[in-house]
Parts: sequence; structure tokens; C-alpha cells
Amino acid sequence: MAENRRGLGRGLSALLGESEAAGAPAAGEGPREIPIELIHRNPEQPRTLFAEAELAELADSIREKGVLQPILVRSSRLQPGEYQIVAGERRWRAAQAAGLVSVPALVREMGDSQAFEIAIVENVQRADLNPLEEAKAYAALMGRMQYTQDETAKVVGKSRSHVANTLRLAILPPSVQAHLMAGRLTAGHARAIATAADPEALAEVIVARGLSVREAEALAKGKADRPKKASGPRRPKDADTHALEADLEEVLGMSVEINDRGGAGELKVRYATLEQLDDLCRRLTRAL
Repeated sequence: MAENRRGLGRGLSALLGESEAAGAPAAGEGPREIPIELIHRNPEQPRTLFAEAELAELADSIREKGVLQPILVRSSRLQPGEYQIVAGERRWRAAQAAGLVSVPALVREMGDSQAFEIAIVENVQRADLNPLEEAKAYAALMGRMQYTQDETAKVVGKSRSHVANTLRLAILPPSVQAHLMAGRLTAGHARAIATAADPEALAEVIVARGLSVREAEALAKGKADRPKKASGPRRPKDADTHALEADLEEVLGMSVEINDRGGAGELKVRYATLEQLDDLCRRLTRAL
């Protein structure tokens, strides 16, 4: 069993190879085209947020080039002749948006526990999973599979310290988790205040002031309890500014803040993961 867990950390392709080598029956060796209406999402999928802008971009790519990588499915236990997604829900959603009637899929027969484990590994390794979703995925994996933090780290191909630090996010108060899910706080901010006496109050201060992670750490330690003096009076935001922030957030899938001071000011875009930052950089450089 330990060997299998180490193998999972090498990625989904290695995991599939091990499943077949172990004798897991497969309904067809290679990918097949399966009608989209016969495929259903997995209710235990760790990812709950799918950025509309990113899905739209992927749908455009699929219209032009098709689905380049098959999704992974297993036979549905509740609906004979139909299938449940194990990995690839984002591609399945984008294919629907692109108007496809079928998608290429690998069919592999596996139990609930193995499907659950693969779904977590695939999301953690390949997608820009929100830090809180990642934390809850680790917690669910440990609870269901009775893994230790060290075993979980081997399964997902991460360090034990990364798993331990990420798990701390799952015990934050709901209001702090909401800031984290919306991108108003990064994982670094959340970890800095996770063990503080009043993380909710600290989170509000961090969001309101736009503090860096280092400043948040100082605040949590009581070394930065006074706000810095503003360079000038801040004017209340008008309806147009709020509307522009909302439009930008919808397009980017990130938290956006505009601070205007008489025609000059600053635009803040907060990212929750390095993948989001990479995506933003790609969008900006394509516009040049």
C-alpha cells in the first residue's frame, strides 16, 4: 500500500499505469468518444469554484482545437450505461460551453476510495485549486483514507510542511474563509493569522488596508497595531467605481480594488495562487 501511495505523487498518468498493471479492469484500452449527456460530475469533486472567464477561454480553445486531453471516467453505479467523472470536470464543462456533443474519455473501473483519491491528486497537481479547497481536500483525504500528514504528502506529491500549513486554513472562521475563497486574502495572509487570538478581526484589517503577508505577520504578532497615515484623504467610492471593480473581477476571476484620488490612484489585483498570477501575466503580455 505504501508503494501505491508513493506512486500517486508522480501524477495521474503514473497512477493510471499502476491501476492497469495491478489488474484493474478497463472498459476499453484507449480513449473513446462518449456523449456528454451520459457523463455526470462527481459530487465528491474537491474543486467547487470554476472561474467563468477561464472556462470561457478554455471553451474557445476547444472550439478551435477540440479536447486535447481525454477526461477520466468510471461506470456510474446509479445509472447503468452512463459514467461519472473522476478527473477532468473543467474540460467537461468547457466542452459543453463549446457546444460539443461528445468528449474523449478514458474509462477505468475503480472503487469509490480510489476514485476519490485520484480526483484529489489530479486537482492538487494540475489545477489552480483555491487554497481553501486544497486544505479541505487534504482533510477529507486524511479522514476518509485514515492517512497521516506524511502519507498524504506522499500521495499528492507535496512536502509534509506544505500539507500541514495548508490544513491550518480549513479551521479558520467562516468569515476568514470567505475572504480566502474570494481572493481578498492569500494563503500566506491566512496562515499568518490562523493561530492568532482573533483571526476574524485581523482579516478585516488586512483586507481594508491591503496589507502584505509580511505586514499581516507583524499585525498578528502585535507589532503593527496602528494603521499608517494616509498620504491624503480617501474619497468614498462612487457607483461607477464599484461597477468597474465588479466587471474586472468577473473577467479576471480575481479580487480587484480601485482607489481613485481625484483622477489618479491605484489598481490592486489580488491573486490567491501562483497559477492565477501566471494567468494574469499571460493575459497582459498577449495584449502588448
